[in-house]
Amino acid sequence: MDFELTAEQQLLRDTVTEFLATRYDLEQSRAAARLGAGWQPEIWHALAAEVGILGAGLPDSAGGFGGGPVETMIIAEALGAALVVEPYVDTVVLGGGLLRRAGGERAASLLRGIVSGEVITAFAALEEDSGYDVRRVSTSARREGDSWVLDGAKTVVTTAPLATHLLVTTRTADAAGLSLFVVAAGTPGLTLHPYRTIDDRSAADVLLDGVRVPADALLGTEGGADDSLARAVDEAVAAIAAEAVGGMRRVLADTVDYAKQRRQFGVPIGSFQVLAHRLVDMHLELEQSIAATYLVTLKLDADPTARARAAAAAKATIGRAARFIGQHAVQLHGAMGMTEELAIGHYFKRLTAIQYEWGTTDQHIARYAALQIGPAVR
Repeated sequence: MDFELTAEQQLLRDTVTEFLATRYDLEQSRAAARLGAGWQPEIWHALAAEVGILGAGLPDSAGGFGGGPVETMIIAEALGAALVVEPYVDTVVLGGGLLRRAGGERAASLLRGIVSGEVITAFAALEEDSGYDVRRVSTSARREGDSWVLDGAKTVVTTAPLATHLLVTTRTADAAGLSLFVVAAGTPGLTLHPYRTIDDRSAADVLLDGVRVPADALLGTEGGADDSLARAVDEAVAAIAAEAVGGMRRVLADTVDYAKQRRQFGVPIGSFQVLAHRLVDMHLELEQSIAATYLVTLKLDADPTARARAAAAAKATIGRAARFIGQHAVQLHGAMGMTEELAIGHYFKRLTAIQYEWGTTDQHIARYAALQIGPAVR
């Protein structure tokens, strides 16, 4: 596959990489995630004001730079390589994508807030019985005068404890399709039960008990969010695939360096044939993941079936590779691979979590198979 970045895209990659190398410390990041606010707001605002990446993929009308899927891929890969916990995918990719397609002044205002770093969004889509299917929604919205009233519960809403706004999927009595609402943090009736995930992200289970929102909280049309939601999830899959590639590149590089330095029987362990073969297998898994990520990135603007097929293939490929590379990196490092002091253990946790975000490897294999023989399966 011929995939060559433009000069502007190369500059974007170099700028983000240099910023993270000099300003993003892994130890400080983990301390903030575990003992502090769950993230580093100063880093987030620097990404907005100093680097400008929060607006790189958002439209000019919102103060962004009008970039597209390739720019998002470049940024996500750099963030994955630095193991950044700040909510780029949840806010910029998912939130920004949904708001951009919804249109209207409320959405435009929130988009401008995302670009400036003032607005943080969380996508409240999954429910207890939905698995990873965003279409299985029982949360309801009903009209009362000039307002809407929301009732229901969402589970594992990443970024929710940090968010200024939640984007909530619902069903209404007058529409067959899904509707999307924006709910500001602190709205009466909105309750969060926060926790930290295994990969040091902030998440929460969310309860909506008679949450009253104004009429303009409905994003887009009533019952008209299905296509936008399907695209948003595929865009998120593409972004976390790129993030995983960044993480796997770092894990493989660290493991190769360790194999050159660690000596056993008077020689580096990397000289042992069985371990050399294992490193080659890890490299092959990484290369397949890179190709799959390029493919889904280039297919995000294709027809829905082609886009969904590429997303399913990428997620299945990434899931397998993340498991293979992560587990073998830990094994090659020995017991120290799981310690808090070594970066490998933190990358392993993130790569493990990525295997389950927006569908497991097996689910995306089944999705891909269904797409090969039938209509689009979102």
